[in-house]
Amino acid sequence: MSDDTIRLVTIGRILRRRWRLLAVLTVVGALVGYGTSVVLFPPRYTASTSVLLPGQWEERELLTQVDIAISSSVVDPVAAKLGWRGVSAAELRDRVSAKAADGNIIKISGTADTPKRAQQLSDRVAQEFVGFAARLADGSTEPDAATGPEALRQQVVETNRRITDLANAADPGKTVESVQARTELEKLRTSLEEAMTKLDQADPAAGKAGLVVMGPAARPTGEAPPTRMQLVVAGALLSFLLAVIGHLAVARVNRRPRTGPEIAAALGSTLIGTVDVPGERLADRPEDRGTRARFRRLLGVDTRWDMPTPQRSGDEAGRRIRYRRVCARLRDQLPSSRRLLVVVPNGDEIARRAAGQLVAEGDPLLRVVEVSVDRPMVPDRDTESGALVVLSAGNWTAGQLAGIAEACADGRHEVVGIVVAGTVRDRPTRSAGHPPHDATLALAVPGHSTGGSA
Repeated sequence: MSDDTIRLVTIGRILRRRWRLLAVLTVVGALVGYGTSVVLFPPRYTASTSVLLPGQWEERELLTQVDIAISSSVVDPVAAKLGWRGVSAAELRDRVSAKAADGNIIKISGTADTPKRAQQLSDRVAQEFVGFAARLADGSTEPDAATGPEALRQQVVETNRRITDLANAADPGKTVESVQARTELEKLRTSLEEAMTKLDQADPAAGKAGLVVMGPAARPTGEAPPTRMQLVVAGALLSFLLAVIGHLAVARVNRRPRTGPEIAAALGSTLIGTVDVPGERLADRPEDRGTRARFRRLLGVDTRWDMPTPQRSGDEAGRRIRYRRVCARLRDQLPSSRRLLVVVPNGDEIARRAAGQLVAEGDPLLRVVEVSVDRPMVPDRDTESGALVVLSAGNWTAGQLAGIAEACADGRHEVVGIVVAGTVRDRPTRSAGHPPHDATLALAVPGHSTGGSA
């Protein structure tokens, strides 16, 4: 099996065994996204206005006009005219953007908390930009100033007015001198008009000063991204992915022994054999009846997700053969007393059931005790010839297993062997021809750390 297949199988196992927890975390992530949209990202609306730049423009010149459109020289007067409460000029500059489009068009966008304000902001910035560009082409950035070509035009207009006054003041055709004077004044007027026409044609900025706003901005009908729905979906998706990645990370750093040889090495003994336990739902134990335990069962976190799916079991007779072979190996290792102490980690229900099956065989005589893996305590040696450790794979760390081995040594019990119990899926129907002794065995009720006779 390739690594990719293993990863897909692992993710599928997470989805199948932790779907309740993943569903709860996904809902929590969606709620966090909704809260973020309310607190940090309230609804915003964006409106856009297009400004046409007539004439021939190079790309760098268009980029310069884009920078001018969002500069403080354009936006600050707009902020002063709008006078929105709680919105400063600096904040308004962050809400205005511009970009160059095809066809010498600059698209100016304004973002506000309502569609009406967004439309108003975009239109005002476009108008201010056109006015500022016109003043800049005339050589002035002040709205009321008139210098350069514009001042010259004003002087020409004033001169034409003085010429008209002089022509009217002259003698209306009574003398030759008066006719000549009016003729010279008309020639002067014509020369001034021709000079201004040539000046306008020679001015490189004359064809670029007439920027045109291509209509008012359309009022936006939808929110600007990120919208509330986008934040909710992003929160749910991010929470789901983090939950899956967290499961994979925990499984990767998990160093609990999973195979028989690894468990035997941690306990410093030998593996006697492996036995199977049907994987039907286990009965609730007294310590599993609290609110916390019910909550864990509701979320589906009361069982391990990273263990392989139990294989389908054979018949009960085949499972009993495994138990008998384990007992036969134990008899070969024991002296004549044939008594053993069976040590089961507290909370390992699979191992407890397997120990009950071994006790039911009756030879050797076994006494079951459950010990805490945090502070293991094994009763002192009495008539037993050693200790047999029965446990399931993948549930205990190497340090916990070493602690159980030390507890056995403190009680003067030699660990003669280890039995690893695993779960199998039982057949839905059983064969009808089993003899009576192959019927399901009643589980032995284990004693506390002080032990109980079997």
